[in-house]
Amino acid sequence: MRGKFITFEGGEGAGKSTQAGLLAARLTAQGIDVVLTREPGGSAGAEIIRHVILSGAAKPLGPDVEAVLFAAARADHLDHVIRPALERGSWVVCDRFTDASFAYQGGGRAIDEGFIHSLEAQVQKGRQPDLTLLFDAPVDIGMARAKRRGSDDRMEAETVAFFERVREAYLRRAVSFPQRIKTIDAARPLDEVQAAVAAQLQKLVAP
Repeated sequence: MRGKFITFEGGEGAGKSTQAGLLAARLTAQGIDVVLTREPGGSAGAEIIRHVILSGAAKPLGPDVEAVLFAAARADHLDHVIRPALERGSWVVCDRFTDASFAYQGGGRAIDEGFIHSLEAQVQKGRQPDLTLLFDAPVDIGMARAKRRGSDDRMEAETVAFFERVREAYLRRAVSFPQRIKTIDAARPLDEVQAAVAAQLQKLVAP
């Protein structure tokens, strides 16, 4: 039996990374073999590209090249981690995937979505998550959380307007793919967010 592929999406400070870890731990406790991973990164080659992107080294090359780098990292991640795990029956819980490219590069940096679609088709060859959980919170709340957490990630140094565009792009994706993308109010208390995640997981595995 193929494993399930679950992705977690959302802007900075939405809590998706925390929730991805909690879900992976919950599934493991139930006896399910889980691979918890992230993008950009998750495989040896992709982690190298992650450093190049998030350090700011790729910024002078422009947003189109940055989008290609994200796609290259995703290709390596799929080939070496995600597809092998699913084929052996493991579940994959991934902190961000292609929806992030449409939100950050498409929405935030205004890259033509057709270009991102072409990269998606080439890299994924039809492979889509079984479930995507979009953690949505107002930008001011997310940025305040990210600031408390502290980071030298150049993405978190972007403007409020940038993150508003990212949020809007994410929400448009949720409207376009309602069967796969489920939006969770990430401004709620942690226990309520966890309960919402559990409810969506139950729907995924229900006969």
